[in-house]
This record gives sequence, structure tokens and C-alpha cells, in this order.
Amino acid sequence: MDYAIHKDWIETAMHAAIEAANAIDELYQTNFDVEIKADRSPVTIADKTSSQIILRILKETKIPIISEEETIPPFKQRSQLDWIWIVDPLDGTKEFIRQNDEFCVCIALIYQSQPVFGILADPVKKMILAGGESMGAFYFPFGEYGMGHSQFQLKNIKSNKTKIIAHSRSHFSEKTKVLIESIEKDYGEVDFIKKGSALKFVDLCLGKADFYPRMAPTMEWDIAAGDAIYRSIGGEVLDFTKFEPLKYNKENLYNPYFIARNKHLKQ
Repeated sequence: MDYAIHKDWIETAMHAAIEAANAIDELYQTNFDVEIKADRSPVTIADKTSSQIILRILKETKIPIISEEETIPPFKQRSQLDWIWIVDPLDGTKEFIRQNDEFCVCIALIYQSQPVFGILADPVKKMILAGGESMGAFYFPFGEYGMGHSQFQLKNIKSNKTKIIAHSRSHFSEKTKVLIESIEKDYGEVDFIKKGSALKFVDLCLGKADFYPRMAPTMEWDIAAGDAIYRSIGGEVLDFTKFEPLKYNKENLYNPYFIARNKHLKQ
């Protein structure tokens, strides 16, 4: 793909992610209320506050935004765009409510349906995972600007001798169990990391996990940021039926079932 990501866009997105994550952490320490949306999913003041912060800051880039907590622009309009932000202002709302620390802010930049830059901001650990196809991946604390700095840069992922599967804490389907059995058949005994939210991509990018299968519904904003970062260091996120990379800014914003993995593992 022939594109250029402006440095200002990256800095603006980083500012948005950190400010939103800090607001989430402040609200995490309070007795917050939980509402139920029309789709029966929960939402809190932290989701709404984070969304407002991110939209306010990202508007500086003049790139349209898809956000879980906001009105989605019509596909007829979105389909004409080369660039679009996809945002989950609080990924892992159920984990936030359970207060198990497994939630994050997700911001992804999409170019012509492909994720080219992503940020995952962890409000509890105060850590950022960020990167994309043209720049590699970086992991650094909130107090640093780690993009482009070698001390924070992640190396291309390597495979663990005993394969490690990251899977959802809240959504573990029978189909996921069957897929895990297939991985065990190909690679032998496996270990597991059970974790909520897109923080599973942190484990993948740090080399702590080799696979993340998801055979349950997810939305584009759940995956796009992690996908962009993971691709930059040798990972891939594949549609489980076609075994093709996921596409974004689709008319239907649901993801297909997928598997994230080190692309150098045997088929």
C-alpha cells in the first residue's frame, strides 16, 4: 500500500489514548453505575467519558471516526473514505465492572480497509502498546513517548517451545474448544492465558502467547488496533473460514470468527 501516516496523527492519537485512560482509571476508583444498552451490553460513565475525550482530541486530525459509543457514520459515506479511525473507548467493560483490571483503550487508524496503526492503552498498568506496518511495535509507560525509540521497540515475535493460547475470560465457546484441540494435535501440549479485552494482543506482541482464537462475536473496534500492531512484528489475524487477513470499515462492523497467530508457524 502506498500511504504516509502523519506524525501529528500519531501524537494526537497518543494524547487521546492517555488522557482517556487516565480518566478511566480515576472513575475505576469510584462507585460507578452500570447501564444496559439496547443490545443488552453494559456501559458505564467510564465508557462515555473516554469516548468524549477521544472524539474531542481526534477531531484535530480531520479524519472521520467510528466509535462504539457514538453514532456510526452511514456506510455510503464511510465507503468513500481512504482514512478512518476505529475506536473502542473502553474495551473490556465487563472486566471493568468486575474490577479485575483487564480492560484498555483501543484506537486504530485504517487505510483502505487495512489497519495501519494502532494503540492499546492500559489504564491500570499505565502502559502503551503501539505501532503499525510501516514503523514496528513499541511498548512503553505513559510518562514516555516511546514511538521510534529503540529501548521500547519490540522484536519480531518468536514461537514458544510449548505453544501458549490466549483466550477470552468472558467468551469461551464450544467452537473455540474444538479449535484448541486442533492446535494441540498439530503442536502438542499447550498452555493457556485467560484474559479479558484486547490486552490479549499485548501478550501476543510480547511473545507471551502464540495464538488467540476467537469463535464468538466481536466488533471491528475490538480488534483493529491490536491487529495493526501485531502485523508489524510478524503476527497475523485471519478470518477463520477464508484464512485471509481481516478487513475493516465494512458495511457490517462485526468481525468473522478469527485466529491471531505468529504467521511463521506451520499451517
